[in-house]
Amino acid sequence: MAPDSLKGSIGAAAAASALAAGWRQARPGDEVIELPLADGGEGTLAVLAAANPASRWHLAEVSGPTTARVAAAWLELPGNVAVVELAAAAGLPLLTEIAPLAAHSYGVGELIGLALDAGARQLVIALGGSACTDGGTGALAALGARFLDKDGLDLPRGGGPLTGLAAIDLSGLRPPPPGGVRCLTDVRAPLLGPAGAAAVFGPQKGARPADVATLEAGLARLAEQLGGDPEQPGSGAAGGCGYGFAAGWGARLLPGAEQIAAIAGLPAALVAADLVITGEGRYDETSRGGKVVGAVCAAAEQAGVPVAVVAGAVTAAPPGPRAVELIALAGTREAAMREPARWLGQAARLLAGAC
Repeated sequence: MAPDSLKGSIGAAAAASALAAGWRQARPGDEVIELPLADGGEGTLAVLAAANPASRWHLAEVSGPTTARVAAAWLELPGNVAVVELAAAAGLPLLTEIAPLAAHSYGVGELIGLALDAGARQLVIALGGSACTDGGTGALAALGARFLDKDGLDLPRGGGPLTGLAAIDLSGLRPPPPGGVRCLTDVRAPLLGPAGAAAVFGPQKGARPADVATLEAGLARLAEQLGGDPEQPGSGAAGGCGYGFAAGWGARLLPGAEQIAAIAGLPAALVAADLVITGEGRYDETSRGGKVVGAVCAAAEQAGVPVAVVAGAVTAAPPGPRAVELIALAGTREAAMREPARWLGQAARLLAGAC
């Protein structure tokens, strides 16, 4: 059972448990492995912690995406590998009101700094679910970078002020850990343009057309000053934080779903599997492009294992003949979201009966 979370309804671990419970009711003699997954967005730390019993949580209080402080955490994996989830400090759910121009990633840099202080030798940053479109400038500023206006003063935090960016000073930026930095992206968007961070994801964060234009201009100004490759897939992830970490700190941008599946042990679990069930809130034409379902399908196809999909809604042809839509089972979208575990269990029972 290797699902993603069903956003706004149930987390990945609970979804995997519900699927497993339903299957065991129908086929109690089968061995069922629960392997919740994520794509680099919200819930990534919980998935990695579940896959690594020796991991350790580190709690902290950091800057939220606007003015308030928030409680957050980072995860220590064996081998001095630190994992920071951007959404923990700069996630959209942390906003009390929308702030498309002022929201920032400063608290993400604070979490990273704490991990470095604790001796992290490798760093993994899960990008996704951000409230900000600041190109990662907030996080880099927390690590010692300076983003200056024409008078040599530090710009206010957020994506909006980047239109006034005149110079960047990286002399005080903390070096990355010796083992490097990996950014796990849940999208492969570039930084700029009609498919970029501001145009595509800005409206999801409350940006009106005029705000999108401001954010696009600010990110373009940042790219002029910082260099790097704003066209690199994943640069537009988390409001351009992918670009900022890559251009400013030498991070590698990697598809989150594939990396997390590997860390969680999906390839090994597939070796002796007869079936893998994956799922998400909505299975559509984008599901095979960088999301958990796509990563699971690719790994299963390589291993020669059939795949079944369980999703709240199914609006595209599934990867195989087995697919269950929770809305169809529950009768309405509201009913499916109100009792997701119940309907996931029933979906698994249906699939088990068909095998």
